[in-house]
Amino acid sequence: MLQPVAVGQKTLADYTHIVGRPLIEEIRELAEPLKGSRVVHLSATAFGGGVAEILYTLIPLMKDVGLDVEWQVIYGREEFFNATKLMHNALQGAPEDLSPEQWDTWRRYNEMNSRELTGGWDTCIVHDPQPAAMYSLVPEKARLWVWRCHIDVSTPNPDTIAQLLPYIREYPQSLFHVPSYVPEGMQGTVNIVPPAIDPLAPKNMALSPEDASYVCQQFGIDVDRPLMCQVSRFDPWKDPLGVIDAYRIVKEKLPTVQLALVGSMASDDPEGWDFFNATIAHAGGDPDIHILNNFNNVGSIEVNAFQSHADVVIQKSTREGFGLTVSEAIWKGRPFIGGNVGGIPLQVRNGISGYLVDSVEECAERSVDILQDPALGKALGRRGKEHVRANFLMPRYLRDYLKIFTAGLGSLPAVEQPAA
Repeated sequence: MLQPVAVGQKTLADYTHIVGRPLIEEIRELAEPLKGSRVVHLSATAFGGGVAEILYTLIPLMKDVGLDVEWQVIYGREEFFNATKLMHNALQGAPEDLSPEQWDTWRRYNEMNSRELTGGWDTCIVHDPQPAAMYSLVPEKARLWVWRCHIDVSTPNPDTIAQLLPYIREYPQSLFHVPSYVPEGMQGTVNIVPPAIDPLAPKNMALSPEDASYVCQQFGIDVDRPLMCQVSRFDPWKDPLGVIDAYRIVKEKLPTVQLALVGSMASDDPEGWDFFNATIAHAGGDPDIHILNNFNNVGSIEVNAFQSHADVVIQKSTREGFGLTVSEAIWKGRPFIGGNVGGIPLQVRNGISGYLVDSVEECAERSVDILQDPALGKALGRRGKEHVRANFLMPRYLRDYLKIFTAGLGSLPAVEQPAA
């Protein structure tokens, strides 16, 4: 069975003081003709990673403006998630493609899940490759189908994208973070829609410096010494080993510096624990390197505290779909250093609201610049926060979805409601 996900309540009006009244009014106007539309989001997991985080805010806001929205998680066993993790990596450029048996596993689970999806939806939004075959299997179950790609497919493994393309190219509407992620051969309407963060979520709401310091102390951080911090999943593409290497270079110049690597383990990422353990091994027992995850009682407030207290926030990805942790960190007004890849350059104006780097050495050099010049850090953080406010907050993302629904549903006939 597809697993329904319970979400809380949110009110669009609460965001008015942050994003401004004109955007809120535009959203309400767009939503008016869509009131009562039945919308279902399909994803592979309900926790861990950016997709789930987005949906916990986006869906309540869709409901608040009058849509009838559900979120359902597809069913999968370990064999399925092993195959889709391999697919995820291959679509981001890893050399290994799925075996014929793994492709069969992916198709078999999609067929199983498609049978369990109820009909009568106005819009079905399919998130990422895991359930991507659903449209080809049961197109009659929704009026409008949307495929939302959250990963960087700019240089995919050619065999993997060739196998996946027949399933995704026919979607009437698709969404990608940036134009370079759109695979050749996509049909339908392709939309470029960067994701966004929720400024009112516990992870992003304003924390006092005293509260942030208190939380950091609970995890053994010396709040009187400088702190470098990366918040991300434990994944080779996020390069936590490279962050440790950069920290070691910084420590030669600034011996009091500390490093926190903070991440969550996701249910659809079977490799996560292996790489978490590899990160611990690379740290080599250094007491100034703190490696923490959600199993150490690190939740949203703790992540907020680490980002809010850090002197330098890093996202040294070598591949990145978008990297919501970038906007989250910058929203705290902290100086930011990120890998010059994927969606990170969209969020950071190099040298103005943060720094983009291409190597361990460059990351270390920029970290030293910031740590030695607090005024520089403050200026970068202030400019960065305004850039995020203008471009990467959730009401803007809601508006973009409403525009897509309006365009996609405008020319489609009604779907019969399923019998009770």
